[in-house]
Amino acid sequence: MASKAAVAAVDFTRIYSTLGLGKDTIAALQAFRKRHGDAQRVQSQYASQPTTVDLAHYRSVLKNKAIVDEAEKLLKEFKVVTYDATAHIKAIETFEAKAVEKAQATAAQIDVELKELQATLANIEEARPFEDLTVEDVGNAHPRILEAVETMVKKGKWTVPGYKEKFGDLSLM
Repeated sequence: MASKAAVAAVDFTRIYSTLGLGKDTIAALQAFRKRHGDAQRVQSQYASQPTTVDLAHYRSVLKNKAIVDEAEKLLKEFKVVTYDATAHIKAIETFEAKAVEKAQATAAQIDVELKELQATLANIEEARPFEDLTVEDVGNAHPRILEAVETMVKKGKWTVPGYKEKFGDLSLM
């Protein structure tokens, strides 16, 4: 009973979306859930059916008592056939191993992404506002900018290419 309550309490769509599972993993899990549900329905259907045979009733109804005696003999001799389920168990264990392997790979990938996001968040939190930045800070962050400015000064270029087109000419004269 507790397992039925636990299965009912699980929100599989949320699990699929939050864990970032692959399409094949989600499809395999959904197929497994469907097979499990079908097996439970069939089992409950057969469990509700009676399992005893009232031979006395058949003896009173039928004229030919030999048929009832033969049926009783067959019922007493009947033995339940047992099946070797090792192949199925191995298939389930293989599926489980693959699912665990994929889950571990997904967890490792999520851990790496989480560390990257935490580093980015820490960088954002530690960054100074734009108004507080100096030319030296920008130059230290991107040395190419300093090199480009030095080259332009050496060549005697005092305007930035494309500035007038983008921002217009701000001179009053």
